Amino acid sequence: MLVHLRQYKHEEVQFDDNRTTGESQTADTVDKGSEEYFGENIDDFDLETWETVEYEDDPIQKREVTIEGVTAVSVPKEDTDADDPDLPGQTLQLRMGGGIEYMAQAEIVEVQDLNPQDEAEGKVSKEDDPQGKATMDEEP
Repeated sequence: MLVHLRQYKHEEVQFDDNRTTGESQTADTVDKGSEEYFGENIDDFDLETWETVEYEDDPIQKREVTIEGVTAVSVPKEDTDADDPDLPGQTLQLRMGGGIEYMAQAEIVEVQDLNPQDEAEGKVSKEDDPQGKATMDEEP
């Protein structure tokens, strides 16, 4: 299966030598162009990027995650130590061929079976019924 998730974490404050503790991160110090940092456009790289968004009037970070090869998705019955009530989402357990992976503070966006099997036998949708809708007068 292909699983598409949205994962959240608290915003990471980045300090550099030009700032003092308590100095806010303004857009001009945080949102520098990728070419200034890397010498190339970041869109050319295949990276997991976190986006800063507002959640309950606080800045948090969010990213989209797509994982292939998942055989099952479940939610632990009990909260885990990784669950943070100040963030959206919760811990999800993903079973894959090589074991189990946990995704903290995640929400399911979509789960898709990449290799669906044929519909169950005996089940016919209205679109597949060659004679149209059955009426009460017809015998099965």
